[in-house]
Amino acid sequence: MLAKAAAQLPLGPGLVYEPKWDGFRCIVFRDGDWLELGSRNERPLTRYFPELREPLLRSLPASCVVDGEVVIAGAHGLDFDALLQRIHPAASRIERLSRETPASLVAFDLLALGERDLRGLPFRERRQLLEQELGVGEAQVRLTPATREPERALDWFQRFEGAGLDGVVAKAEDLPYREGQRVMIKVKHERSADCVVGGFRWHADGHGVGSLLLGLYDAEGRLQHLGVTASFSAARRRQLVEELAPYRLEEGSVDHPWLDPEQSGGRRPGGESRWTQGRDLSYVALRPELVCEVAYNQLQGDRFRHGTTFMRWRPDRDPRSCTYDQLEVVVPAELAAIFVEVRREGGGEPDPG
Repeated sequence: MLAKAAAQLPLGPGLVYEPKWDGFRCIVFRDGDWLELGSRNERPLTRYFPELREPLLRSLPASCVVDGEVVIAGAHGLDFDALLQRIHPAASRIERLSRETPASLVAFDLLALGERDLRGLPFRERRQLLEQELGVGEAQVRLTPATREPERALDWFQRFEGAGLDGVVAKAEDLPYREGQRVMIKVKHERSADCVVGGFRWHADGHGVGSLLLGLYDAEGRLQHLGVTASFSAARRRQLVEELAPYRLEEGSVDHPWLDPEQSGGRRPGGESRWTQGRDLSYVALRPELVCEVAYNQLQGDRFRHGTTFMRWRPDRDPRSCTYDQLEVVVPAELAAIFVEVRREGGGEPDPG
């Protein structure tokens, strides 16, 4: 079951709010000692998180299907990069990382219990059963908080962003479980930043600009690549070719922060990794003189966590003024505080307020 985005938190009777976790969506299947973890698109995850097997066997009912999120909590909140490191072919590497950065499962729905298919039940009944059946005391298996109070949901939205939470999800209490349908509502953080356009990549059709490569200057004055902005219409892609033409470097030129070895040293586009194997990473460098404003919803370290949305050109901005200082940094919150509400209520229905 999926969620569709909204700009504001929905209000009204019969809604339950939960934090939106930034991890890997995971369906857990258990039947006795047999345990399988699957991703949202039905890819197996079990081998990547061996440290979850024993905690899940101790916490889950003997036969069940649970919907949740696999997360890794680091020193400064949820660490999505640490999750990405797990998707690796070497078992020895996975085993080492499972000890160094152990994962946890945050459960938020119960789809089957024993022989019972619970998907047709309203969410309030599935939540009650999940609270009753999920074992307590395991640090690596947690029940997500839930509330009917919009004020508390807004508090989560604002206070726990620094801990890596991605926003808030709203569900109707009478909602059955509908696979593949966007019947929940998610509200995510969104901000804007003025970025230097350091280059572009051609669209797959070869007839326009596919994406703009974005950069910001760090404290040492280096232009760091931190993401892209894309999703232009076909007409806009062709227009961008003409708009960017005056800023293209002459063929063979290395007079660019991302091309000149003496100027680089930070994050540059085009680097190979196991996530980009087989992809065309070539790009056309542009003189770093253009500035555009983009909307983004989350930072991951020194880069944008997701793609950004192009808003407008900023001819009034000096590219050198586009630094990391403009980005709002949220102070990390204590992750354990997110679960205080659940412990305080002691199970039962979501907090009625």
